[in-house]
Amino acid sequence: MTRPADVQEERGGGSVLVLGLCAVLVVVLVAALHGTSVVADLHRARGAADRAALAAAVPLTVGGPVDCAGASALVRHDGGVVTGCDPLADGTVVVSVAVGLPPAVSRWPGVPEAVTARARAGVE
Repeated sequence: MTRPADVQEERGGGSVLVLGLCAVLVVVLVAALHGTSVVADLHRARGAADRAALAAAVPLTVGGPVDCAGASALVRHDGGVVTGCDPLADGTVVVSVAVGLPPAVSRWPGVPEAVTARARAGVE
């Protein structure tokens, strides 16, 4: 049985369409995975900032100075770096933390190399 000429020219067109849709699906999934990685690192930075602020404020409970070195060591253990440790006049301390993103994620356009977070702790 022979097919008309116009039907034979369209043969295999569905395969190209399916491959194109698969490629789009892969790109969307990779972007979603990288997005969740950024969110997870942001939560890690916020947790590190909270712990660092608490560690820096511990000496304030006994009238001592803010312990920025202890906060920095704690953040390094979490894979970040303290970018600011500012004691305030009201007996609190504000700690800023940056946590680097994996290179596979930070190479994407619009994605920063690190996420930052700030936390405040003190004696009431």
